[in-house]
Amino acid sequence: MENKTRIMIVEDQAMPRQLLEGFINSSEEYELVASIDNASVADIYCLKQKIDLILMDVVTKNGSSGLSAAERVKKLNPQIKIIIVTSMPECSYVERAKKIGVEGFWYKDFSKEPILSLIKRVLGGERVYPDEVPEVTLGLAKSCELTARELEILREMTGGFTNGEIADKLGISEKRVRNHVTNMLEKTGFRNRTELAVRARETGLVIRERTEDNF
Repeated sequence: MENKTRIMIVEDQAMPRQLLEGFINSSEEYELVASIDNASVADIYCLKQKIDLILMDVVTKNGSSGLSAAERVKKLNPQIKIIIVTSMPECSYVERAKKIGVEGFWYKDFSKEPILSLIKRVLGGERVYPDEVPEVTLGLAKSCELTARELEILREMTGGFTNGEIADKLGISEKRVRNHVTNMLEKTGFRNRTELAVRARETGLVIRERTEDNF
């Protein structure tokens, strides 16, 4: 028992959490220390008990950010290994996880490698990330057909910001923002920017992450 790797799960959806719990409990190598649904308290758990590895969802209860939680954990306990688990193909998640120092990244719905295999590799000292972001369909377009700038603008659109507000935030002209929006509407076939933003958020292609947990 003492030699088992101590794992915490941070996942707000009942079925994925139960599946992850089952995987951990079925292994003689691991011990499930905690299973919680809100990333905002993950760092507190790490201070109260010994944890070797965290399986961290990106968006948890009340919108609490798993990436923000991972950053807090790494600052306090850099020796704790973290694997981000998500069903969202949002392209910015992988890069942010790498900057934070997260050791692994696993797509619930897209990864071919079993989670237990990835856990073993991470505990063995590897940094395991997907070769590419999953491709999704947005209207008539594939996600790969949208440029990096278009995705950046679309991410802000999902937050309900106007073209002028987006222009100010990104440091470009409002006309340029309008042109990008028009191009995305032509590619996807959606009728207006609201429909485009709503569908983009629904697919998980772009998600404007909360920078702070408001509780």
